[in-house]
Amino acid sequence: MPEAQNDTRADRPARRVGRPTTTVLTRDLIAEAALRLLDEGGTEGFTMSRLAQSLRVRPSALYNHVDGKEDVIAGIRELISDRIDVSAFATEPWDRAMLHWAYSYRVAFAGHPPTIAMLATMPLRGAMRTMRMYDAVVSAMVAAGWPEAEVLPTIVAVESFILGSALDAVAPGDMFDPAGAEEQVPAFAAAYRARAAAVGDAPPADGAFAIGLHAVLDGLRARFASFGG
Repeated sequence: MPEAQNDTRADRPARRVGRPTTTVLTRDLIAEAALRLLDEGGTEGFTMSRLAQSLRVRPSALYNHVDGKEDVIAGIRELISDRIDVSAFATEPWDRAMLHWAYSYRVAFAGHPPTIAMLATMPLRGAMRTMRMYDAVVSAMVAAGWPEAEVLPTIVAVESFILGSALDAVAPGDMFDPAGAEEQVPAFAAAYRARAAAVGDAPPADGAFAIGLHAVLDGLRARFASFGG
């Protein structure tokens, strides 16, 4: 029987079948798992030990990819800000671009309500992708003629409205229903009925957001005009 030539199959290790037993970690993967924990259990359910458990790794393995909890939070901020569309700032006037930005901003945060209060009170440190998002907005506003010192206060003012509206988007649609107290608050009850008739099946929070956002932008246009813009 002739010898097999160049047959090294016997020397090869057997291939393992199935998924790897260990998780291949990345900073974004860790942030995604942390975001799921926040969505499921709020800020109280988010600890590094629980995060490691959800990824089926030892807590020490996380620190090969992140510096600690603040770095994970920075990663969460980046994941959310990645969903905020700033593309209109490169092609549209500042006010129309801000309209598009505000809508995508609200959608991004309404999908993850527990992050709103947490990220609103945490520094941006470490969230480079988020900083680039802001850089695009700031650059466009300065180029449009906004005074540099006015830009960040304006962005923060708009953001404050957006984040409140993001919470309103996940609130019950009937939270203002004065059922049972109509006689005591007749004007309020009438306004509630009028709104219900006007919006129909649409979420009332969407209409409130549109009214508020256009009012904010009208005020900003007037302020911009006062600068000679």
